[in-house]
Amino acid sequence: MGAIFRRELKAYFTSPIAYIFIAVFYIYTSTYFVNYNLYYGNTEMSYVFTSAFVIMMIMLPLLTMRLFTEEKRLRTDQCLLTAPVNLFSIVMGKFLAATCIFVCAIAIYGVYIITLVALAGSVAWATVFGNLIALLLLGASFIAIGTFVSATTENQVVAAIVSFIINIAFYMIDMLAGTVKLDWLKDVMSSLGFYTRYYEFSTGIFNTASLFFFVSIIFIFNFLTVRVLEKRRWA
Repeated sequence: MGAIFRRELKAYFTSPIAYIFIAVFYIYTSTYFVNYNLYYGNTEMSYVFTSAFVIMMIMLPLLTMRLFTEEKRLRTDQCLLTAPVNLFSIVMGKFLAATCIFVCAIAIYGVYIITLVALAGSVAWATVFGNLIALLLLGASFIAIGTFVSATTENQVVAAIVSFIINIAFYMIDMLAGTVKLDWLKDVMSSLGFYTRYYEFSTGIFNTASLFFFVSIIFIFNFLTVRVLEKRRWA
């Protein structure tokens, strides 16, 4: 796992992908921070955190689209699959490398928090920690989805588009639940929505059910990725 992780991390920083992702994330979130917190002298950071939902939904598929499609393009996928390496280690190495880039991006929130503490003296720490946990869980969930999609296609553009569509589906499904008449189907759709669960954390509400939900999403999609690779290995 360690070798795969280091290899993927190096690949990110020897290409413009990591730099573009981090730069766009910094510019997007800092715009909200300056306009909402600094301009109005507001210490409430929930809006700045929740604004990241959209950029994560759009940009993370671009971060994950190359994870396995690049192996196919360079014809190194067969060497990887036939090597005496556990498939779970391969998937987790790639997943953790993408997650590491994401953590580098959200590290900018540390600068925002320090700035507010220096200017205002304090912030709502419960809300701040809740938002940080929410960002990590949501980002890791999107990365797990993107990793799975990348393993199922040979085209990076297709991988990015399909990942984005799945992200949108998880984002909107609980909103669409209100238009469904069947109660059981409405309950199922509501339980699968990302935004409602994310919003709970962003307001400082620590819900163990939501925590379990995001961890389950991460596990399920990484497990499915392993299954896809296992099928290709035996094929």
